[in-house]
Amino acid sequence: MSQAFLFLNYIKFTFLIYLVNPYFTLPYKHFIPLMQSTAPNSLEYLTEVPAERKTAFEKLRNTILENLPDGFEERMGGGMINYVVPHSIFPAGYHCNPNQPLPFLGLASQKNFIALYHMGIYSKPELLDWFISEYPKYSKTKLDMGKSCIRFKKPDQIPFDLLAELLRKMTVEDYIETYQTNLDQSRKK
Repeated sequence: MSQAFLFLNYIKFTFLIYLVNPYFTLPYKHFIPLMQSTAPNSLEYLTEVPAERKTAFEKLRNTILENLPDGFEERMGGGMINYVVPHSIFPAGYHCNPNQPLPFLGLASQKNFIALYHMGIYSKPELLDWFISEYPKYSKTKLDMGKSCIRFKKPDQIPFDLLAELLRKMTVEDYIETYQTNLDQSRKK
C-alpha cells in the first residue's frame, strides 16, 4: 500500500471522526474518549486546560504561533485548536469536505496528555524520519506517537526547541504540494 493512500485515508478518517463524533479518535487501536471542548476560540480553550498542564500548553501554543510559517491560520474545530491552510490560499479546501480548509496541525489537551497532531510528519516520510532521529537529542522520555499524533504525558518534558524546528520545516506551499501529490497518487489507483 502506498504512503499516499495511507496518508489520505488517515486524514479522511481522523479528521472526519473529530468533526462527526468528537468523542472518539482513530490514532489508537481502540477508541479512546477525548476531552471535548465547545470553546469558540483558542483563548477560551486555554481556560479549559487543566492547571497542571496549562503553562506547558500555553508555551506549546506560543511555540506554534512563533514558528509556524506564514499562511497557516489558527481556528477551532473538532474540540481542539487547529492550524489550517485557509481557502484564500487553497480554494479547493479539504478533499473530504471542500467547505473546510485544509487541516495541517491540531493541538489538544486530552484526558491524560497534551496532543500535537502534525499532518506533515505523516505525509512526508523524510520529515518523520528526521523527527524520530532528533527526538532523543531533545528529550529523555521515550517518543510516544501515532501516525500524526505526538503525545506528551509529562508537560515538563516537552521538547519545545525540537517542535519549533519541526514547525519551521514545512511551509504552506510545501504542505499543499505534498497533499496534492498524495491525493493524485491515491486517485490513480
